[in-house]
Amino acid sequence: MTGLAAIKELIPHRYPLLLLDDVLDLAPGRHIVAVKAVTCNEPCFRALPDDTPDEGYGYPSALVVESWCQAALVLAMRERPRAHAAGEVAVLGAATNIDLHSTVRPGEVLRHEVRIGKSLGDSWVFEGQATASGRIVLTVESVLAAVRPSEVLGSP
Repeated sequence: MTGLAAIKELIPHRYPLLLLDDVLDLAPGRHIVAVKAVTCNEPCFRALPDDTPDEGYGYPSALVVESWCQAALVLAMRERPRAHAAGEVAVLGAATNIDLHSTVRPGEVLRHEVRIGKSLGDSWVFEGQATASGRIVLTVESVLAAVRPSEVLGSP
């Protein structure tokens, strides 16, 4: 499994909130390594004035976490490949000890490493980290995800 088409088959995220570019490694039921290239053309940088110094181009920490969580959801939904077609979606629940260690800037590639710490049928506890330019930028002790029927979530 690799590439955007395969990712889009498993999770409902689309532009501008699809924050994964590729899956480098995936062992169903065990782990995933996925990447997100951060560029100066990200929607979050659109409103910055032209004279913004390089330090002003820090990728928002919420998007670093969201991108990592999307990798976790790809791993979860890979466990249930027909879930999306059956009207099921993976939703995130509780998270503990998510630590951001460093700022990510345009030109860097986020490398998300997600492991399943515990599998409970239709729920999982994920753990892992994200790196950029060889340094750890995010550590995650645990994030809980569960697959639920989309109709119980209601309409937006």
